[in-house]
Amino acid sequence: MLSRLSFKERSLLFGRLATIAYLPFEDAKRAARRLGFSQTTFYDRDGAQAYRFMSKYDIVIACRGTEPTQWNDVKADLKAIPVMAETISRVHQGFKAEVDDLWPMIKPHLEVKVNVRKKLWFCGHSLGAAMTTIMASRAFHDEKLADPVEVYTYGSPRVGWKKYVKSLGMTHHRFVNNNDVVTRVPLWIMGYRHHGTMHYFNRHGDYSKATGWRRVKDRLMGMWMGLKKGKIDNIGDHPMGSYMPCLEKMQ
Repeated sequence: MLSRLSFKERSLLFGRLATIAYLPFEDAKRAARRLGFSQTTFYDRDGAQAYRFMSKYDIVIACRGTEPTQWNDVKADLKAIPVMAETISRVHQGFKAEVDDLWPMIKPHLEVKVNVRKKLWFCGHSLGAAMTTIMASRAFHDEKLADPVEVYTYGSPRVGWKKYVKSLGMTHHRFVNNNDVVTRVPLWIMGYRHHGTMHYFNRHGDYSKATGWRRVKDRLMGMWMGLKKGKIDNIGDHPMGSYMPCLEKMQ
């Protein structure tokens, strides 16, 4: 049961599932089985993709993030026009469109009458993190669906306007790796806000509670460290491959 794990153990597990979500079905199925999930379902429509990992006690919806070779993913990221959400206020048009493609397939599998004793969790990275947040919000506002226990996102962009974010009552743990540029878009000036409790990894990959100027300084130092290695820190901090060592160090 995932609810019996510690916060750090769940953070790492959902990070692994968010990583597995990028794999082809058979590979994802084998990897999920090693983590204790006996059933794996793959959802795919017009380039929008997600997995359902299921065990005796839990259901995890893991949305796949941006794949640079998939034009549909890139197009979704670029469509930053705020549109009316299914629940309240406005969300990112591209992220909503990805969820709209998959939700009719996923929703019936989350109905309470189908999953009497199973707890519902969501996770995802990048575009998948944004999709995860929107899906979890729809489940939260739908009386026929189980309420999400918790949501875990990694490198998530901002998803919706302030009123939309305030309407999300589920517990959301949002991880940010130092200079990850995706976590700073769409721009705040466009009305977009983040949801959830932020968990920050500093330039050394350590879990940090630095705030204000200390975090700004840490990000600047991270950029400088990246430049000395010939890397652009804002981009290099975004892949799940950069988040996983940080999550493992939390243990």
